[in-house]
Amino acid sequence: MFLPVAQFGNINDLELAERWDSTKLVREIERRAAVLSQMGIGRGSVVAIAHGGSVRFFADLLATWRLGAAVACLDTALTDAEFMTVVQFSGPAVLLVDGAKVPDHSSVPVLRLNDAFSDGPVAALEPNADDPALVLFTSGTTGSPKGVVLSFGALAARLALNAKAIGSVALARTLVTLPTHFGHGLIGNALTPLVAGGDIVLHPTGISLAKELGRLIDEHRITFTSSVPALWRMALKLSRPPSGQSLTRVHVGSAPLSADLWSDIVNWSRADVVNCYGITEMANWIAGASSRADGIVDGSVGKPWGGVAAVINDNGDIQPSGEGEIVVRSPALMSGYLGRPDLSAAVLRNGWYHTGDRGVIDANGQIRLTGRIKDEINRAGFKVQPAEIDALLETHPAVAEACVFGISDSVSGEIVAAAVSFAPDEEVGIECLRNWCATRLRRAAIPERWFVVDKLPRNERGKINRDAVRRALVRD
Repeated sequence: MFLPVAQFGNINDLELAERWDSTKLVREIERRAAVLSQMGIGRGSVVAIAHGGSVRFFADLLATWRLGAAVACLDTALTDAEFMTVVQFSGPAVLLVDGAKVPDHSSVPVLRLNDAFSDGPVAALEPNADDPALVLFTSGTTGSPKGVVLSFGALAARLALNAKAIGSVALARTLVTLPTHFGHGLIGNALTPLVAGGDIVLHPTGISLAKELGRLIDEHRITFTSSVPALWRMALKLSRPPSGQSLTRVHVGSAPLSADLWSDIVNWSRADVVNCYGITEMANWIAGASSRADGIVDGSVGKPWGGVAAVINDNGDIQPSGEGEIVVRSPALMSGYLGRPDLSAAVLRNGWYHTGDRGVIDANGQIRLTGRIKDEINRAGFKVQPAEIDALLETHPAVAEACVFGISDSVSGEIVAAAVSFAPDEEVGIECLRNWCATRLRRAAIPERWFVVDKLPRNERGKINRDAVRRALVRD
């Protein structure tokens, strides 16, 4: 495998009540790789994994990489229609499952590696650094998917940079609090410690985790965890703080972290709490601001962890400091968006990735984020592209126009809102529209707030003005 591995750590899966030491993990990787190898999986192949967050997921993932093939991680919360869209778009040679039923798609073989065996040899081949290793879908599950392709070289670079920034002491034992189908959960929260030789503890995500957080930290002597602000808003209300001293470092990312919440997490955890700046296109974290070393300041995300950050000012000039759109160069940069050279060209220019985030970089290289340039909605770390939901809603026969936008929320950071105007002589109840969406969208993308309007405001070019819609309907 093209990974900087001396020895994997152990995995303790609390839901399955299974604990695999590094010896068993390697044995399972080899066994599963043999099965895939007999199917012809190797360099150039794509394997889709339709389960996550378990010790079996990591065995499937690492077995695929053992053969130099790429993995497409699928969100298990996708609707059947979304799931089929992503599977068809990614074109996997095989779909790996682990018990959960998946939609019928006879064109792709479905395999449960936990129950599969082969006596054949493993035809492993060391991949090149620029071979694709991972496809993570950030949006587009209702139309043309947006899959970030990370090479083996980019992934190895990010894991090494993460480990250097965090340190071996903190990475000794990690609690995984996030799903494994997106970069923060998979790369930052799980693979970084596992590949560095640290142990990881797996627990189901959601409210049960928030309630048990303090107890889990004490019981398993957790030294590190990474999370999103939404988890902490629940945990601070529902869970007692840890009584022990094991917790060394806490990362919070994927959504804006206010200074007040940052301070509350510090007081609860008694650890160094790092506000992380991460982007899937950069294979997880770009930078992080430490509560102890950098102080707690709204929007502060510290200095880059490898690579270079700069700003594009209002004149279009790239400068090492100042205010404007944040652009980044990094050895962990994505190869591009799967099958979407148009989208890739829009954000990858002259070696710089254009983040769509507005911010300030001071003379010391410290980054402070001040807002978004793009329309993307960040709901508890899950990214929602409003234009895609607009297009979906407008396929409903009763909807003439739709405009989806984000609204600030104290729990999720942002929630999804939708303004709709109905076609003449057509009108349905909002609950009917919500139910209609529930069969076509993953839960995180279903609008929570709905507004019915006669017409939607447009700009001088005739396009619906999303900001004007928000201002007209929402009182902050």
